[in-house]
Amino acid sequence: MNKKQLQIAVVAALLLIGGAYYFSTNKSKVPSAFVPDRALAARFDTLSKNGNSSCSATFKDSIAGMPDTAQLQGSCCSPMDMHRYTEQVTGLKKYKDIKEIPSDPYDINAGLAKQMVAYYDTQLTPDEQKAYDYAMANSMEKGPCCCKCWRWYVYGGLGKLLIQKYHFTGEQVTEIWNLSDGCGGPGDHVNHS
Repeated sequence: MNKKQLQIAVVAALLLIGGAYYFSTNKSKVPSAFVPDRALAARFDTLSKNGNSSCSATFKDSIAGMPDTAQLQGSCCSPMDMHRYTEQVTGLKKYKDIKEIPSDPYDINAGLAKQMVAYYDTQLTPDEQKAYDYAMANSMEKGPCCCKCWRWYVYGGLGKLLIQKYHFTGEQVTEIWNLSDGCGGPGDHVNHS
């Protein structure tokens, strides 16, 4: 190696070391979008590769026989999208004090799912129905899910519960349904029902 090549190698090494030092000591200056949440990424990896969820009527009917401690995991229609998943889980943190709202739309407790399915047939007052109808018309999927699978009944029941018990508006139910879309993909689905 000649003197010129040695100088170039030393400068390159110093730049790499300096850059690594800068970013390791100035994490707050690095945009959060570029600092992955390792725990969330690991959870995404597990749920996206090991899901048991399905849009089938057989899967929907099987929930009633599951232990309450079982988990309904993964997406129904399309592969999960890490960016969208992060948006959803982060957005749902706003509702962490409402125990009926799953904190992760791709990992739902079977006991909670059974309760929400049972709530689906609840009759609403005319004013409550207006809020529910607003969510049906304005959510991304034009309903609680893109098809009348188990999620439709779970999140439809959740919507009714939120309106009756917590006095949610149609806009709030719409937000919950949009953040809880479990179809996978980037979040631009259309209603298939």
